[in-house]
Amino acid sequence: DGVIWDEGEWEPYATSKSYTLSVGDGSKNVYIRVRDSVGDFLQSIVDKRLLSQAKQLSETFERPVLILEGRSLHSRRKIHPNAIRGALAALVVEFNIPILPTRDEKETALILVAIARREQVGEAREVAIRGEPKSLALPEQQRFVVEGLPGVSAVLAKRLLEHFGTVERVIAASEDELRQVRGIGREKAKKIKLVLNSRYEVSES
Repeated sequence: DGVIWDEGEWEPYATSKSYTLSVGDGSKNVYIRVRDSVGDFLQSIVDKRLLSQAKQLSETFERPVLILEGRSLHSRRKIHPNAIRGALAALVVEFNIPILPTRDEKETALILVAIARREQVGEAREVAIRGEPKSLALPEQQRFVVEGLPGVSAVLAKRLLEHFGTVERVIAASEDELRQVRGIGREKAKKIKLVLNSRYEVSES
């Protein structure tokens, strides 16, 4: 089984490229957004497009990645460094979008190859089950349980528990109810319910 990069069609940026990575059974595991204009990226901070675009990415794709191709972020426009750092932090912390800087198209291509190789190796690895939490208070244990759901980060786990009140209500929620929580899109809600509602069957290796 190999890896396949497919060029994407979802193009909200004027100066960008996108790819999805297929591994093994052909499922789309990683979505890569390549911003090939640092100036446009900085402009998206100024006109407040960046966070809305990041929200759409995180709700549409399971594992979005942003590759920022080009010169230093601080050399193209007169934007306060704190604004740039805040935007980058929001992408990582609030939307779980890793940011990979590259100098040019050649380095971007090398990054794409590296990601593909890591995904291919990951397909053959045994997936480790999370260890049992030690010495956690009840709220932390509750978040730990909810974080075990597919695509649910620590931030999303907290939002889900704050919205529904208990772990039981999170698990019992319908897809539409899950989507009322910021950061839970259609695909993520479907995957959560698939895990919760499917019969457990051990595959023979």
